[in-house]
Amino acid sequence: MPKLSVQEGLLPGKTVEDRLAAAAQLNIDAVEFPAADLDARLPRIAEALDANGIKASGINMGRQDGCLSADPARRAGAVDALREALTCAFDLEADYVAFAPQCGESDLPDLSPYASPMELQKELLIWLLRGLSDLAEAMDVRLALQPLNHYETAFITRLDQAAHVRRQVDDHPKITVAANLYHMALEEEDLVTALRKHSGDIGVIYLSENNRRLPGQGILPFLAIGEALAEMAFDSWLVLEGAETTEGPERARQTFQDLPGSIRFLRGASLL
Repeated sequence: MPKLSVQEGLLPGKTVEDRLAAAAQLNIDAVEFPAADLDARLPRIAEALDANGIKASGINMGRQDGCLSADPARRAGAVDALREALTCAFDLEADYVAFAPQCGESDLPDLSPYASPMELQKELLIWLLRGLSDLAEAMDVRLALQPLNHYETAFITRLDQAAHVRRQVDDHPKITVAANLYHMALEEEDLVTALRKHSGDIGVIYLSENNRRLPGQGILPFLAIGEALAEMAFDSWLVLEGAETTEGPERARQTFQDLPGSIRFLRGASLL
């Protein structure tokens, strides 16, 4: 049976203690945390998790990319950030670190006919994952490669592209794919079929609608998605995501009011 998590940014409250108390109030299994400034927050997060009886599902790198940059210093910094996120995940006993390898356009040179920027990106990513897989194995934390839609990246946009990268690292068990329904709705010909096809690659699924709102507030076929997950025997994390409450206090209140209905909707669609 899948486990339910929510991104910290969807929860109301000025402090992590307030936000995790809100998650516990909703009987949510876990919270996913953003990687930014996470190391400094670890002690308070760990205390709040313990106090509320919930766990950290994973860490999300957000738009912290650069690991495929042409700039060696930026590339090294991005790889260090991934290593730090894996260490933080280990400290929080979280299961995964989700990351998008490239946001926007590539700054790599076109070396055609030897290699295009896309080909160079693929080679760099495979090299990166081969190096990080040993650390992920040692930490017992999965790296989850997340495709983005073509408005947000010129690189990996579909599950089959992410799965192809996994094949190049011998389907390492600590290298997985993060399937985001919002991005899939924009890129996959049939997102339910894509989920089924890549059931062995997916380690985490992000739940939001085609309009980036909470499940039940858009038009995605959640009944069919629930049937696919049951066929897949998917038992990992489903993570609620959407427009973050940082948009303002009114948005925070509205999101928190909408979360119980969205969770009931997911149960009705047999995702939980």
